[in-house]
Amino acid sequence: MAQKPSVPKGTRDFNPTQVAKRNYIFDVIKSQFKKFGFQPIETPSFENSATLMGKYGEEGDRLIFKILNSGDYLKKVDETLLQNKNSLKVTASISEKALRYDLTVPFARYVVQHQNEIEFPFKRYQIQPVWRADRPQKGRFREFYQCDADVVGSDSLWQEVEFVQLYDAVFTALKLEDVTIKINNRKILSGIAEVIGASDKLIDFTVALDKLDKIGEEGVKNEMLQKGISENAIEIVQPLFSFTGDFNAKIEQLKEMLTTSEIGMQGIDELQFIGNAISELGLTTATLDLDVTLARGLNYYTGAIFEVSAPEGVQMGSIGGGGRYADLTSIFGLKNVSGVGISFGLDRIYLVLEELNLFPETVEDTVQVLFINFGDTEALYCLQVIKQLRNNDVIAELYPSAAKMKKQMNHANKREIPFVVLVGSDEIENEVFTLKNMKEGTQEKLSLKELISKI
Repeated sequence: MAQKPSVPKGTRDFNPTQVAKRNYIFDVIKSQFKKFGFQPIETPSFENSATLMGKYGEEGDRLIFKILNSGDYLKKVDETLLQNKNSLKVTASISEKALRYDLTVPFARYVVQHQNEIEFPFKRYQIQPVWRADRPQKGRFREFYQCDADVVGSDSLWQEVEFVQLYDAVFTALKLEDVTIKINNRKILSGIAEVIGASDKLIDFTVALDKLDKIGEEGVKNEMLQKGISENAIEIVQPLFSFTGDFNAKIEQLKEMLTTSEIGMQGIDELQFIGNAISELGLTTATLDLDVTLARGLNYYTGAIFEVSAPEGVQMGSIGGGGRYADLTSIFGLKNVSGVGISFGLDRIYLVLEELNLFPETVEDTVQVLFINFGDTEALYCLQVIKQLRNNDVIAELYPSAAKMKKQMNHANKREIPFVVLVGSDEIENEVFTLKNMKEGTQEKLSLKELISKI
């Protein structure tokens, strides 16, 4: 007996309704990207391993899907490596390409490769799938779409201000209220590491701090201790776990903590600039909140960092994130090109909209009218009419075979098609159409003009 087919864990099939809802989100995000002046690009689904590896930190590198070389990929591997089961070195020998982990690093590669064709500052958006060898759970998949917008070639903080407004515009258009745009600055985290004497362990410090929502305060402290951060240093950062007050109040508390750190004070100044601008401009549905524990584990962030939380009461991780990267393109040989970008988590946004029942009823482009098939003569006549209906933006189709009337009607009911048209020899002779309203159970005879108008 054949084994029942399945999809790999962390991946999904999407039915027509789900695809229609996903496309609705895509369309809303894309329309706002365009309004803010971003241009579309696309990059390959896989990159050379050298492009991706070493850009996401140790934890990120482990989540990159590697692609085996074609042909006899073990032929050139050193026999000693195989005998010693040195998986890391064996992998480097048998895999030269990998599925992209995100859209930002491929974008940096794109900028460097096409730098002579690009007018800077360059504003791009990109909506494509990415892959991560992560443990699947609610809202976390191994294959998922990212919807990114980035600006490269400008270190102006007005870009960060624009991105906060872009987040607000998208969630307003989706009618998703009470989202929180969390903001922090990696310079502040560097300043904190400096004042506690742990500058050499900045990566360990930020990676642990970034897990606060997942493992709690005690879990973060234990991980810091395991990474060699002293108890005295952890005691100094204790206030981070209970920062309260509005944006400006938190800024003042940070100033007291980081008064001796030049880089920390730079981060505070940048956050204050963004906060003041947003206060003047205002937001429609979102709220901007300073979260000093926000770290985002990706190594390439150097300035402002963002993370968007779903409305309170919805059990979901972040639905967006991003930040400033001062010199990401330098890893590919192009120096002094600052950039900043944000991403929308399509799959999580979908789950939130579903849970809050925020998808419009009209999101599906369903068939509006089904023509019953009485035979080849009638079918040809119907298709001529269907062509005219489609030219008038009516979604119409013909049942493919002259099956029993009951079967065709059941088909319309199961697909929730609101109208059925019956065209037999009498209708053809009199140039009329019998239109049946499937919801009300009524029917009437109409001319073609009346039919188009009615539907």
